[in-house]
Amino acid sequence: MSILEIKGLTKTYPKFTLDHVSFTLEEGYIMGFIGANGAGKTTTLKSMLNLVHPEDGSVKIFGMDMKQKEREIKHRIGFMFGETAFYSKRKLKQITSVVKGFYQTWDESMYQDLLVKFDLDEDKKLEQLSQGMRVKYSITLALSHQAELLILDEPTTGLDPVARDELLELFQELIENGKRSILFSTHITSDLEKCADYITFIKKGKIVETATKDDFLDDYRVVSGTEEELQSIQKDLIAFKKNSFGFNGLIKTVKLDKYPEIAHANPSIDDIMIYYAKAGDTQ
Repeated sequence: MSILEIKGLTKTYPKFTLDHVSFTLEEGYIMGFIGANGAGKTTTLKSMLNLVHPEDGSVKIFGMDMKQKEREIKHRIGFMFGETAFYSKRKLKQITSVVKGFYQTWDESMYQDLLVKFDLDEDKKLEQLSQGMRVKYSITLALSHQAELLILDEPTTGLDPVARDELLELFQELIENGKRSILFSTHITSDLEKCADYITFIKKGKIVETATKDDFLDDYRVVSGTEEELQSIQKDLIAFKKNSFGFNGLIKTVKLDKYPEIAHANPSIDDIMIYYAKAGDTQ
């Protein structure tokens, strides 16, 4: 069952266009939303949530249209954009008392359990928390109203490796019952290797690909060869880099059969993003 369905989402600014973005997320999975800075990740997420108003497209969450059922939907989701947007000099207990007033489904016992799980002290001020602990506090608030879908914009940015690893483990725990899903944007591709089930890749406002992580990686190969080999394969490469030995490049796996002698290897998600960054707009 699709918990999230995005179709043709379009938002135009003077120097940027989110161009008919479409993808779906199934119930009980984690999707990593990737792309370079400025590719349109945050614009997509804000357009989905009606925080900015797209000119075209539709958003369905839990099978309901966001424009028609926004209030009902937002009671069932948790979202976080960048830095935690709370008063930094307030104690956590003061912030929580305000937030929980917005949700009829607030579960105080779950909230208290999560405070213990994340080692959060309600008597501390927000400014006293590390970035990692602020993220955990934001997720605590989201989960304490029994959010069924988490939408997170760059949640691991600025975290040290230990805090990032703990957060990714938490993501996997959160979907174990098969009823909750997570969509999170990131440019830290190692995070996706650890926990994502699906990947959606956006470049300059357009979706390049959306697929399971395994299929996404399977769709590409990194190739290498001499300058002479480059001449024959160049037209089928997404992008390439020359070096002292010849070249390295990225190619769609389906095109590799045309070049049985060419050396190739499995790419990382980083490889795919880097080569696409080098590719022209027509590729």
